[in-house]
Amino acid sequence: QVQLEESGGGLVQAGGSLRLSCAASGRILRINNLGWYRQTPGNQRELVAAMTTGGTASYSDYAKGRFAVSRDNAKNTVYLQMNSLKPEDTAVYYCSYSDSEGNYWGQGTQVTVSS
Repeated sequence: QVQLEESGGGLVQAGGSLRLSCAASGRILRINNLGWYRQTPGNQRELVAAMTTGGTASYSDYAKGRFAVSRDNAKNTVYLQMNSLKPEDTAVYYCSYSDSEGNYWGQGTQVTVSS
């Protein structure tokens, strides 16, 4: 099993910044993918950004240029720096861990961007 502990969500004004953190623990394989997804009511969960153990990053189109994903492999922690936030970024953000044996989700952290 893998446990994911998220932190850093909250309320911010449009144009502001937030940094999310997610620490993974438990059965962590050497090669894995850590990232962030988000979900709004009535919609499917969608990728925000993710990074492999080797440092390869992937971003959704709306995240490119505004968000930056990074990770500390020694701490099994992934970060999401979100800048120039917009009201449409309001969502529950979920940390995701995946490897060859499975996929795990965090409990989610609310990000609310006021206009």
